[in-house]
Amino acid sequence: MDVSRQTIEVVDTGKKPRRFVFVLLDNFTMLCFACALESLRIANRMAGKTLYSWTITGENGDIAACSAGTAFKLDSGLEELARDDTILVCGGVDVQAASTKKVLNWLRREARRGAIVGGLCTAGYTLAKAGLLDGKRATIHWENQDSFAEEFDEVELTKSVFVVDGNRFTTAGGTSSIDLMLKIIADDYGEELANAVADQLIYTTIRTDQDTQRLSVPTRIGVRHPKLSQVIQMMEQNIEEPISPSILARDVGMSTRQLERLFRRYLNRSPKRYYMELRLQKARNLLMQTDMSVINVALACGFASPSHFSKCYRAHYNTTPYRERGSHAARLSV
Repeated sequence: MDVSRQTIEVVDTGKKPRRFVFVLLDNFTMLCFACALESLRIANRMAGKTLYSWTITGENGDIAACSAGTAFKLDSGLEELARDDTILVCGGVDVQAASTKKVLNWLRREARRGAIVGGLCTAGYTLAKAGLLDGKRATIHWENQDSFAEEFDEVELTKSVFVVDGNRFTTAGGTSSIDLMLKIIADDYGEELANAVADQLIYTTIRTDQDTQRLSVPTRIGVRHPKLSQVIQMMEQNIEEPISPSILARDVGMSTRQLERLFRRYLNRSPKRYYMELRLQKARNLLMQTDMSVINVALACGFASPSHFSKCYRAHYNTTPYRERGSHAARLSV
């Protein structure tokens, strides 16, 4: 033990340790699980007492493999829990397949019994599929935002790194589990302990639920031009009903020719081409992550007909939407 470590004094409430039940879905993301678990372990260490306990569960009760292929031994299967347990479902790759009927029914049952339920990374999908996020605010990893919004219109989807809405938690994945756990620790035992945990994690920038998960447009494209950033943001917000370059140019106070030159100079492509790539990227996400028909995917991404969609998709990805979905399904079944 590091004898130089200073213990953070916390109020002794006399309560038993708060128990977290980690549910590891097939192909879960190890990072989101590890960040959450380590935050709890360090909180206990910094307090010099057991404030939190945990158990690891999964559908088969034996082992669960993460998306990197590493297998984790489970403590139990999906058993009945104590009413004051906090459930954290850990999602990852192909969360749709991992959200089985057995998992969904178990979550619904435990939620009816009053459990607090959270979804880390893509597990926001699992909670929504179980109906546990209806009428609530939530978040999910940015790659899954398009498909989530199409399937769950009764959920108020945000781009926050994490969301706490009543007895439901969701995170965007990656290190956002740390931010959520730091908030929980601060709410339970105060800011001093949460900050001490962050220091131990070398986590220098603690984010709140007001912080968004994706980088700003200028940072993502590597260009700091206000009008270009504004146009790209307008494009990203209007995928289903694309706006013409002339209207985009007018809305930022420039001519269509000036807008063309701006895109050529900084992005080496025309506004029309860039817009098309955004729409096709969303289409690819929907094909991979939802059961939407190809026709509905085309309409959701601003294409008037399936034939035009297929032609544009083939030109960009060198395959058709149907083949893309088929090959993706084949890869997952291996």
